Amino acid sequence: MIDRRAFIAGATALLAAPFAAEAQQTGQIKKVGFLFPWPPPPDDADPVRLRNRAAVHDELRNHGWIEGQNLIIERRYAAGQIDQLEQLAAELVALEPDLIYAASGTAAVAIRKANTSIPIVTHAGDMVGQGLVSNLARPDGNVTGLNLMLVEIAGKRLHLLRELLPRASRIAVLGCGDTRSPGTNMGLSWPYVEAAARALRVQLLQYAPQTPDDIKAALNEASRNRADGLLLLDCARFNAITDKSIFLRHRLPAIYYLEPFAQAGGLMVYGPDEAAFYRRTGWYIGRILNGAKPADLPVEQPRELRLVINLKTAKALGLTIPPSLLLRADQVIE
Repeated sequence: MIDRRAFIAGATALLAAPFAAEAQQTGQIKKVGFLFPWPPPPDDADPVRLRNRAAVHDELRNHGWIEGQNLIIERRYAAGQIDQLEQLAAELVALEPDLIYAASGTAAVAIRKANTSIPIVTHAGDMVGQGLVSNLARPDGNVTGLNLMLVEIAGKRLHLLRELLPRASRIAVLGCGDTRSPGTNMGLSWPYVEAAARALRVQLLQYAPQTPDDIKAALNEASRNRADGLLLLDCARFNAITDKSIFLRHRLPAIYYLEPFAQAGGLMVYGPDEAAFYRRTGWYIGRILNGAKPADLPVEQPRELRLVINLKTAKALGLTIPPSLLLRADQVIE
């Protein structure tokens, strides 16, 4: 595994010592809620997820907050059942926590429906498009966090896939929701994907699977329709799937949006650095627990996006990665 360039986080964190001292001086115990779309441990105890959890807690510690000492964390897991998020969000709101952290934009939307006063920290593909904030620089509500740009780079990921597969004419696109519904991930991303497809002159095969069985059926149909590649759009359902090899079984060259897909054998990933945005999530939570208001903390975006290429998968698929892509890769898995 080779790191080519370091990811530059959204903004340089302020010195943590004053915040830690502030938390320690108050002697308060705070309660926060965490809402996840994926299953609870040990099912989610993979190295990447454990690293992300450590990044959040390390940053909380820098601000003076330690779980089991002065911080109580109530966790709820949807275990891939996205339709359960609203019920779980209502449970957390009923506990009257000082803050709720949502581990996806879809989870944040569910919490926002349940309350408009408890501070919410999240990282989402499109904070404005999902209705979480009206303005990145001035959130003006109870939500803040990180806008991961996963929607606007969907077209760029199609360009990268076509650069790898110059003869591709049909690309299967898997996402959540409806292309005609602007608030869904599919609806938000589709204009960018369509524009890229027109420029590249490729046909898009659209699928919106809701369960692992639906994913298998969609990939079966894509293979029957002679898809040359696969573009996976940002989707909480996909994030929640523990066995991400489900996307690999039809040997479709694919590009994904977050690192765990590459670690599970996915061919390419283009998106934000997970370790960096999870650490920054801890920064937001710590600041708010120490008195900051969400409306006073602008939503940040990654200054740089990472291209990850899995050479082992490329070899298994009989593909040669063009030098133009390898030279731009931030990480190569061999």
